[in-house]
Amino acid sequence: MMNTLNVMQTRNAQQEEAMRAAAAKESVAASRMTRELTPEQRRAIEMRRQQILLAQRNRRIREEREQARLNWEKGVNAEATETTPQVQARSVAEPAPSDSMFSLRKIQGEVLRELRTSDHKTLREVSQKAGVSLGYLSEVERGQKEASSELLVSITQALGVKLSEVLTMIAERVARAEQSGAAHVDSSARR
Repeated sequence: MMNTLNVMQTRNAQQEEAMRAAAAKESVAASRMTRELTPEQRRAIEMRRQQILLAQRNRRIREEREQARLNWEKGVNAEATETTPQVQARSVAEPAPSDSMFSLRKIQGEVLRELRTSDHKTLREVSQKAGVSLGYLSEVERGQKEASSELLVSITQALGVKLSEVLTMIAERVARAEQSGAAHVDSSARR
């Protein structure tokens, strides 16, 4: 057993010696190589080293910022889940704003879509006639984008409808939404 231990120690010592010799040879070769480099090549190598160091520094900073952001989000989420009984009671007593509110954009979009589909026209046809992109017209109909007055005129012309008629339809729906919202608020006040 002692024999195997001595053999292993001898091998380890020989391997370490060989590694030192190889490192020394590489060092000598590297110093010879740097002596053979032109000044421009040396500057290029130095600039690359600086770029690498700068990239490492920037990566470290980004990682620190990301970690700080994650820690902050964890703190905000923890605070958001902690609600007092007063806040909970108030949220139960008050109706949600979306219950009594309406979106003019959505109403406008619904009216435009109904007019288009009742005339059996496709989005593509109306968008080409109105001179607006298909995607934007779709977003207007879904109530995601607000149509400017100029765009509304173009769309109504493409649909073959007067602007005043469309605005009247929108106004009627807004009045109904306001009445149903007022009725909802009245019924919640009676509770």
